[in-house]
Amino acid sequence: MSFRVSIILLSALCFAGCGSSSKSAAAPSPTPPPSPVAVSIVAGARTLTTTAYSPNPLNITRGTTVTWTNNDTSTHNNVADGGAFNTGDIAPGSQASFTFQNAGAFPYHCGRHPGMVATVNVQ
Repeated sequence: MSFRVSIILLSALCFAGCGSSSKSAAAPSPTPPPSPVAVSIVAGARTLTTTAYSPNPLNITRGTTVTWTNNDTSTHNNVADGGAFNTGDIAPGSQASFTFQNAGAFPYHCGRHPGMVATVNVQ
């Protein structure tokens, strides 16, 4: 009878050691979103053209949020030439943001002062 018990124990150990591992590879960490980028609507912007926004042009990656700060004494807005975005009015000292999800060139202007122009290039 002890021989039989030994065989049963040996079999149990063999099966326990031969099982497949349920350990899985760690899931990759999600890629953090790009850091936000600041654009200044400079003082006196309404009388400027390509220098009304700083920086201009702006080069970013997809998923980047751009925040425009109005450092001028007039209200402005940012309207994409192709309609991709419109920040609405930005009062002096205020901000507006937009997150760029698609790649491409996005020329824009101030709807109140059309001579103010800039471009966001998204890779």
